[in-house]
Amino acid sequence: MSGTSTAAKVFRVIGKITGRFFALLGVILLAAVIMLVGVSYIFCKGPSPLASDLFVVTMMETSALKFVPAMFFSDAEIKAIQARNSTVETLEVTDESLIVIPTAEEIASDSEREPLEIIDIAASTYKGKLMIVRDPSRVVMAVPPVLGANGEGVQISKMVESEGGVAGINAGGFIDVGGVGNGGEPLGIVIKDGKLLYDGGSSIVIGFDKDDKLIVGWMSAQQAMEKNIRDGCSFGPVFIVNGKRADVAGTGGGLNPRTCIGQTADGSVLLLTIDGRQATSIGATYEDCINILEEYGAVNAANLDGGSSTVMYYNGEVINVSASVYGPRKLPTAFVVLPEKTAEGGAAQ
Repeated sequence: MSGTSTAAKVFRVIGKITGRFFALLGVILLAAVIMLVGVSYIFCKGPSPLASDLFVVTMMETSALKFVPAMFFSDAEIKAIQARNSTVETLEVTDESLIVIPTAEEIASDSEREPLEIIDIAASTYKGKLMIVRDPSRVVMAVPPVLGANGEGVQISKMVESEGGVAGINAGGFIDVGGVGNGGEPLGIVIKDGKLLYDGGSSIVIGFDKDDKLIVGWMSAQQAMEKNIRDGCSFGPVFIVNGKRADVAGTGGGLNPRTCIGQTADGSVLLLTIDGRQATSIGATYEDCINILEEYGAVNAANLDGGSSTVMYYNGEVINVSASVYGPRKLPTAFVVLPEKTAEGGAAQ
């Protein structure tokens, strides 16, 4: 009987400790929710319209936090805020004649420029990485084995490995309800090696044609194929087209992690990632990204999927700071950089 009594006391003590733990956890979570609502209210309904707009646009660019602005604004009000704080859409598409790419021999023999260069980018609200790839033919599309509702994305490290690449960034968008999508179902279109792998309807297409020129603009899958896109995906908005930067309204977007791609007049490819949602790097607006890409000579450029999907991979490791709390996400597409080509046209070891 004494043994039974002792066991009962132990279970009662454990039960009390467990109950207190969960009660404390509940109080902490409740306090966090109250704080979140309070802070959100201050941003949304505070005295600064600019801060309110920036907060709303930032939240609406996420997959998991769109509900926050909805607590304080109607759908119509949110759409109006987004409309006055973004880039202005353009129907213009890349004019390939504005890009003049040196021959493979000229690129390989150019000793004055690095074949691949990585530059640290920093400003008051963000830090990031800019990768410059001299030879655009090295940038190709990588995809998982299956795309669509029954597919599943692949982490960028595996996509770089599958292409035999040395680097890569995330590319197109995908269905990501609540921020927990598996990366299998892309948004828009996906083209690899000149073949249309997925057609989700007309969209902003971002891809390289058979002449290694970056094409950006709104088009259907058929139009993309007629433009001879060899490797492409969909997202947006378009940042720069034919040397003209997009008009920016209001805040120019929210402060978030970003992934972007651009090309200079001599064909060099600009791959940009901006860290965000961190104490040392809140994130960048669309206008911030346009400014960076323009500074480094982009004549065509566009926004790729960002947020927790933003990742830059190089020489076997992720070199940016991902906002994903679950580690590198599974993705439907990635722009992969192949090994450097030698002057004879082969791959450097």
